[in-house]
Amino acid sequence: MTQGLFDLRDCDANGRIGHFTVPRSNVVVETPALLPVINPKLQTISPSTLASKFGAQILITNSYIIHQDDHLHAESLEKGLHEFLDFPGAIMTDSGSFQLAEYGNVDVTTSEIIHFQNAIGSDIATPLDIPTPPDAPLETAQLDLETTFERLELSKSLVDGDMLISAPIQGSTHLDLREQAAKHAYALGFDVFPIGAAVPLLTQYRFKDVVDIIMATKRGLGFDAIVHLFGAGHPMMFALAVAAGCDLFDSAAYALYARRGSYLTTQGTKQLVDLDHFPCYCPVCSAYTPSELQNLSKLECESLLAEHNLYVSFGELKRIKVAIKEGNLLELVELRSASHPAMLDGCRALFQYSAQLERQDPSVKGTFFHISDLSPLRPEIVRHHNHLSRINIGTNVLLTTDIVPPFSTSNYSEILYVKPPFGPFPYSLSHTYPLTAEIPFNTDSISLKQAAVGISTIVSLHPETAFTFAHNNWPQTILETLSDDVKFINLSS
Repeated sequence: MTQGLFDLRDCDANGRIGHFTVPRSNVVVETPALLPVINPKLQTISPSTLASKFGAQILITNSYIIHQDDHLHAESLEKGLHEFLDFPGAIMTDSGSFQLAEYGNVDVTTSEIIHFQNAIGSDIATPLDIPTPPDAPLETAQLDLETTFERLELSKSLVDGDMLISAPIQGSTHLDLREQAAKHAYALGFDVFPIGAAVPLLTQYRFKDVVDIIMATKRGLGFDAIVHLFGAGHPMMFALAVAAGCDLFDSAAYALYARRGSYLTTQGTKQLVDLDHFPCYCPVCSAYTPSELQNLSKLECESLLAEHNLYVSFGELKRIKVAIKEGNLLELVELRSASHPAMLDGCRALFQYSAQLERQDPSVKGTFFHISDLSPLRPEIVRHHNHLSRINIGTNVLLTTDIVPPFSTSNYSEILYVKPPFGPFPYSLSHTYPLTAEIPFNTDSISLKQAAVGISTIVSLHPETAFTFAHNNWPQTILETLSDDVKFINLSS
């Protein structure tokens, strides 16, 4: 990987705010960033408008479409890609792999398309990889991956200069192959790492599988690797993907959805014809009512609807950056999980990787807010349990859910406070993060289970210590998960 491309500014879970330096155009892109897709033959919103009105710092276009059209081919070579598209920011180019996935064949070689991307002045080129669809047989995915590896290695040898090269990470839904592909590409020194063939999963709302392949890819990459989720354009899932570790997104969704009268929101997709009011205050929604928009010409309506879709998409990325800065990105993910049952599946899947997320998650943030049944599964709880080994205790320990138990404690060598979902800790730490957490008065069962895990952890670390747990009427099913050596006192009796 080219040294110094990515400068980390803030992080939360696997989400990052960073500065991505694109040397060929001398542009610095703040991530997470959206790359609007520009069809060189059909521009719903012009690239110059994307830059001036929406603040787009980077976009993506298809070099294969340009290459195959005689007029576009000649004009792009003559003018260079930036003048050809009239865009001042960075430009990434795709290679035709999408067309290969859609139609089964493309009329270009890896060498030809890499040389062409370099010749027209692409800032970030993409090799002609093999996009293996989800659920492909393992043998098929392995064979496709071998071909992709060969093409990646060839592409790397063809470029000498400022043009960056991306390495699409394939492997279908076989997570070990995704991790293997990421390790291989990272070792070869590529610059950007797009997660390929995710579009079918995204369009089918298989967000659990999307999370799985992102996390597998992240395991194979170095911390400085720039991760791009190919084809992700719905703002509803941006927070989820960023928290999993994606830095870049690209999609034509803003235009494609507008073409069929679809109105994007962070809570899902609505149809323009079904709306009486706009749930948005962007310039488009402030200037028009739904009926007024529908009464415009088809092209005007489509263009304005595409603008709204861009406003909500860029707005969500700004909201995500604020959440990363404030340390509450996972709370935003939890809120977005209510948008659709499939989003809830994705969020649950992400929180199953809390041990992986914990490695990058900051150890100090603002207040931990428990806002859903998913909150007890966050990385902070994993870290707290890992740090229980640091607590020095005596031979006779009282664990209590009451700060001041209603009985004498003089016989105990140590008193540890138990707060769900974290578990036990010395009261002296109660004013430190994350133990200052705001939690519901009525504790949910998942929080109690997580606290019990913390109790079991400290009991296992001190087999010679006698433990007594004073609790406020905890369910018997939770208490039964604890060691038989733990004595119980019900404070509510």
